[in-house]
Amino acid sequence: MQATWQDMAIDDSAKPMPSVRIYEGAARLKTPPLVLYLGGGAFQQSPLPATESPVARALANRGAVVVEADYGGEVRNTFPQAMEYVFKVLSCLSNRRKLFGSAKSSLFVAGQEAGGNIAAGVALKARDQIPGQLAGQLLLSPMIDPLMTSGSFRKASEIGMLQRWSEGWSHYLKSACGFSHPYAAPCLCSRLAGVAPALVMTAEDDPLRDEALGYAQRMAEAGVTVEQKILTAGQGWTDMYKGEGGAWIDVVCDGFAAFSSKLKH
Repeated sequence: MQATWQDMAIDDSAKPMPSVRIYEGAARLKTPPLVLYLGGGAFQQSPLPATESPVARALANRGAVVVEADYGGEVRNTFPQAMEYVFKVLSCLSNRRKLFGSAKSSLFVAGQEAGGNIAAGVALKARDQIPGQLAGQLLLSPMIDPLMTSGSFRKASEIGMLQRWSEGWSHYLKSACGFSHPYAAPCLCSRLAGVAPALVMTAEDDPLRDEALGYAQRMAEAGVTVEQKILTAGQGWTDMYKGEGGAWIDVVCDGFAAFSSKLKH
C-alpha cells in the first residue's frame, strides 16, 4: 500500500501540525519496531515529496512500522525548528506506541544524510528530556560535521555534492546561534554518554564516511553501545543522495533487524 502524507494530531500547541507518512507491509511483526524515519536532501528537500522513501519502505516490508516525518515543510529545514518539530513527533510516538505499533514496540529514530543529523540531535534531546524512551538510533551516513574537513569529504566533488552540502549547511544553520549547539552539530557535542545505542552505516567510497565513523567512535568512547558497518566500495551506497535505492538497502535492513533484535534480548 502506498504511504500517503497525513497530519499528525499531537496537541493544541503543535503548530504547524506535523505531516507524516506511515509505512506498513504485509510482513508486519506482532510486536513491530516503531521507527521514526527522516529522509535526506542536504537540508534542501521539498515539502511532502510524492515518492516513497526506499529505506522507509524496505524497513516496513521487513516487519517494522515506519513513520516518516516531513521537516522540509513549514519549518523549512532550519535549526532549531526542524529538530524541535521532529522531537514532537518522537514524543508523540513514544506516548502512543499502541496506536502505531504495539504497546511493547521498541522506539527507534533513523535518518540518512541530513536526516541523520536531525536523528542524532533528536536522540541527544531524548536522552535529556525523555530518558529511557528511545531504544536506539539508525544513522545512515549522517551529515553531522558543518566544518566539512574530513579526509573522505574530498570525494564530495566526485559525486557532485560539495556545493549542495555547503549550501545545505548554510541554510540549516542560518537562524541558529552557530553550529556549536550539540543538537545542531552532534559530532561537536562534548557530552555523549547516555544517548541511545546506535547503528552507524556508511561505505568505503562515501564522502561522509569519516565523519560518520568519527561520531560512532566518540559515542563508543563515552560508553554508548555502538555498532558500525562499512560497505565495500561499488555497491551504490552514494545513490541514496539521489533518493535512489539499490542492493545496499538489503544490507541496511539486515543490519537493523540484527541490531534491534540484539537490543530487545
